[in-house]
Amino acid sequence: MSVQERKERERAGRERLIVATARELAEQQGWDAVTTRRLAERIEYSQPVLYSHFRGKREIIGAVALEGATEMAAAVRAETSAVDGPRARVTALARAYLDFAARNPAVYDAIFQLDGGLAYAQEDTPEPLKDAFAALLETLGEVAGDGVHPGLFTEAFWAALHGLVTLTRAGRLPPEHTEVRVGLLVDRLAAF
Repeated sequence: MSVQERKERERAGRERLIVATARELAEQQGWDAVTTRRLAERIEYSQPVLYSHFRGKREIIGAVALEGATEMAAAVRAETSAVDGPRARVTALARAYLDFAARNPAVYDAIFQLDGGLAYAQEDTPEPLKDAFAALLETLGEVAGDGVHPGLFTEAFWAALHGLVTLTRAGRLPPEHTEVRVGLLVDRLAAF
């Protein structure tokens, strides 16, 4: 291995460490606790080293969002591929989405709530975000219905799931009725 390859591998390792540490700190204490000073202390590198990877917290949030979008897409695909039939796949999709949000609240916020400097629903949207939407579209597109644009239907269903996540987390919807809400979404919105 050349010196250049070793340096690139070390740089990539530091970047993964920064993102993992930011994510861990955000999950434990919230995004307000994630500062470049605190991250530099935790990873045992100076702040200039951290800034050589990311210009600031906004870019770190963006990196966490991209990593999280990849994980969410994988979770949705794993759950939907494990069941047969459109209704079962839509139900599995909804549960996988809600479970991901519940298990990873800071990552979910990085993807959907915080400014990570990422473009959404545009030509220059990063591939992991496009793929996360595609993971939803793969299942929801097949149940959109005649004359309904699959992408628009997926957006509406996703918006409903996002609303369930944010309203439940804010204490505005009681969590004990989540399964009933999922059933209503699947039965009524997906018109089963």
